Amino acid sequence: MISRKNLYFFYKQTPDMQEIVTPLEDLAEENGFHLVHTIDEANIIVSVGGDNAFLQATRKTGFRDDCLYIGVNTDQLGFYTDFTISDQKRMIQAMKNDEVEVRRYPVLEVTIDNEKPIFCLNECSIRSNVIKTFVIDVVIDEFPFETFRGDGMIVSTPTGSTAYNKSVRGAVIDPTLPSMQVSELASLNNNQYRTLGTSFVLGPDRKLLLNVVQDGNDHPIIGADNEALSIRHAKQISIKLADRHIKVLKLKSNSFWQKVQRNFL
Repeated sequence: MISRKNLYFFYKQTPDMQEIVTPLEDLAEENGFHLVHTIDEANIIVSVGGDNAFLQATRKTGFRDDCLYIGVNTDQLGFYTDFTISDQKRMIQAMKNDEVEVRRYPVLEVTIDNEKPIFCLNECSIRSNVIKTFVIDVVIDEFPFETFRGDGMIVSTPTGSTAYNKSVRGAVIDPTLPSMQVSELASLNNNQYRTLGTSFVLGPDRKLLLNVVQDGNDHPIIGADNEALSIRHAKQISIKLADRHIKVLKLKSNSFWQKVQRNFL
């Protein structure tokens, strides 16, 4: 199944994690994989940790679309991690016996004030940095759609439609549907401000523009997946689906909906 052989392990560089990863490295070499020490040499990137570690791995390695990502969890299975550290031999066996498949996950491309784009696998969030609501003009494909006032907004991919987005009553979306979902954080609806009042989903060719209205609270916090960006004076955030995907090695027997059932039902 796996023809790629140059393998790079991404994990938090601590003595405890090194102790966990070393047996994995030994097992990989025993089964014909070549360990590399730089990201540029790799065609397989193995994240060891959990879903947060996986998000960091994709971000720190540049969301490479010419690599295969594998998530190994040190605890229980996650949405991106189909393998656990306690069942290492199962991982190798699954690869050899064609029990795995490669799934392509969409990525958000986010451009802030016409600067260099950044990418998100889960979501991009924009929130007030003080205890005060702020205003965003929401534009879809150059069409002024609504004026939002509230605590912020979340724009998520299908794989980011769980957990955080679900907690604000967003939908859970099948990751085979290339799309992005827009969800509100505590919107105010009155005679002056009016929003849809619910999450909405945009197709793969749509472009979303969020214009921060300059009213004295115009320095929102912007989050990309599990990381806050250092940008403090954002006025315009443009979001669309990127023209790239990340490729993730998954077990055939562990579908997205099985994970949803396991985590939420």
